Amino acid sequence: MIEGKDIICISQTTWHGEYTKSTVQLLSLLAEKNAVVFIEYPFTIKDVIMSLLGKQRAQVSRMLGLKKRMIDEKTDTGAIVKHLVMPPVLPVDFINNESVFKFLFKINVLIYKYQLRNTIKKLNLNNPIIITAYNPMYGLQMIGQLKEFLNVYYCYDGMDTQRHKSRIYNIEQQFCKEVDGIITTSDYLNAEKKKLNPQCHVVKNGVDFKLFVPHAKTTVSSVSSVKKVGYIGSLDFRFDIDTMEYAIKELPQVLFEFTGYLLNHDIKERLSKYDNVAFFTSVKAHEVPELLSKYDLGIIPYKMNEVNKNIYPLKINEYLAVGVPVVMTAFANLSDFKSMVKSAENKTLFKSHIENELKNDNDALIKERIAFAKLNSWESRALEFQNVLGKFINDKYSS
Repeated sequence: MIEGKDIICISQTTWHGEYTKSTVQLLSLLAEKNAVVFIEYPFTIKDVIMSLLGKQRAQVSRMLGLKKRMIDEKTDTGAIVKHLVMPPVLPVDFINNESVFKFLFKINVLIYKYQLRNTIKKLNLNNPIIITAYNPMYGLQMIGQLKEFLNVYYCYDGMDTQRHKSRIYNIEQQFCKEVDGIITTSDYLNAEKKKLNPQCHVVKNGVDFKLFVPHAKTTVSSVSSVKKVGYIGSLDFRFDIDTMEYAIKELPQVLFEFTGYLLNHDIKERLSKYDNVAFFTSVKAHEVPELLSKYDLGIIPYKMNEVNKNIYPLKINEYLAVGVPVVMTAFANLSDFKSMVKSAENKTLFKSHIENELKNDNDALIKERIAFAKLNSWESRALEFQNVLGKFINDKYSS
């Protein structure tokens, strides 16, 4: 157990949002015994303009200093996390010319570092532990700049070029080599990062079991009722439309529902033409358990490619926590779930698994899934995370 430490998280995400975030879950639990500062994703001047036009939702007043940039966020357990919104930075990711990019990004780094140093001074943080959560762009630039005791990289996904272009690969590689340790969320990620830094450990994603268990199923739906298969999460480039369309066409008697933020509009364009398909906008995290409990089966239809090999999906434990069977494509090696989840190497098998799981589900299996998910609670994961941090701390003292 880590206690009495000052922890700063350089994040690539926001604290609030429409889906569960592993970074937020872990830091909320770390905050029970430690002083935790969460730095919001660094929004740009473009984000400010788009938010003022009503096309985005960024905290403009706090970004511009019209309201307090740092506020207290109370966690579900009553702990306090200091939540810091940075001043807006320049939009630079789209710039192809590397010299121009580096010049302008240095300005962003100065803004970021100045604000962060002021925060450290204001809060009187001493020898902080820096946890960079999937943000090597700023994490690398902050190494050695904050009088930190320890630098840890929390990597929960593989890098892609959509946001930072191909330069992100070299930046992340350099960052991995320079940090004191790395914590990943999957075995695949761990194997990849270990090539760059031997101090690499796995802490897999969990589930807010206390939130989900009140909505857990106790029995299968009536045999005569229409079976409902559901997906909750981002509808983005990871989604395997071909496999999903095949299952929808082959199982016209099954209702398929997709709930989430639509980033890849081809998904809705191709699938909404079928009578047994419905799309819904994203829901808040606390609304997910009740929605999941109405499904007869949960699906994770991701493409089987190099990017998706990195993924340990949060939703897999969430489906199981309410007792529903899970069918997914074989996009990643998730051997932990071999006995609990059906994985398909092709679209024919994906369709067959859905059909068989719906037909053969029973009350005993529901109980098994719920019990399995309980072992993967965020409380358990937070303890693993702290144990790894403790190892990094001890290694640092002894070096």
